[in-house]
Amino acid sequence: MKYAVTEAADKGRRVVILGCGAVGSRLARRWQAQGAEVLGVVRSAEGVARLAALGIPALRADLDTPAELAALPTAGALLYHFVQPGHHGEQDGRTRNLLQRLTEAPPMRLVYLGTSGVYGDTGGAWVDEHAPTPAPTPRARRRLDAELQLVAFAAVHAIPLARMRVGGIYGAGKLPRARLERGEPILCEAQAGYTNRIHLEDLVTIAFTLGQRGTGVFNVSDGRPGNMSAYFKAVADTLGLPRPTEIDLAEARERLTPAMLEYLGESRRLRAERIRTELGIELSYPDLASGLAQATARQEGAP
Repeated sequence: MKYAVTEAADKGRRVVILGCGAVGSRLARRWQAQGAEVLGVVRSAEGVARLAALGIPALRADLDTPAELAALPTAGALLYHFVQPGHHGEQDGRTRNLLQRLTEAPPMRLVYLGTSGVYGDTGGAWVDEHAPTPAPTPRARRRLDAELQLVAFAAVHAIPLARMRVGGIYGAGKLPRARLERGEPILCEAQAGYTNRIHLEDLVTIAFTLGQRGTGVFNVSDGRPGNMSAYFKAVADTLGLPRPTEIDLAEARERLTPAMLEYLGESRRLRAERIRTELGIELSYPDLASGLAQATARQEGAP
């Protein structure tokens, strides 16, 4: 059974979404439909204009600049933290700056969008929310640091906190069309490890529900792992583009970006039963075929 809330229960609720991009803007409109007062927070004037065009009130504030956070109306709000850490070091200074502001104006609930990358490479083994989090790369360690900061803050202030550990996100406007059109190669499927993904709209449903209930860690995926090479080929077929050339690992090390090699160097399968058994969510797009059909039926790049 899908979990639903009533409009009356949420009318007047204040919702603040930090990092209000593709996921956040859809989430904002979901909350607006329930009568909530929503504010999207973005880093740029262009982001403010984008949200304004969608009818979403917006505020410009950069988590790298603590002085800009004083205007955040977080006291008593449902707060979504979708801002990624910076690109350097092993700690998340952006979350640290945010929590300094929240100490003065604590929200009533926190929802964090993190990454399943904190689990590292498990050699393709299944992992649930109790699995170790070695966070083997600097990027993953920054993400884990953000989680740990939020956990400590939530404990001190007795604030409910839900943490999403998300696999790859795909959907309308989030398909690798440009990469396929450039003809960039992919690792051959025989050497590619397991990856996990979730459709954008299903991620929004999960985030919306966690704004209502649920605490702790939630793995977020459709529960049907594949691999990146098969994914690129499926997207190419769906978009009517040529399939990318497959190369072996030795050549990939010479031609692919460090970020892509880091991603391909990990193999794991996410168990994500909590979103169904505890939140009561049935995914609208439980497999890649149904998700790609929906994504390509809509105009690509649509918010």
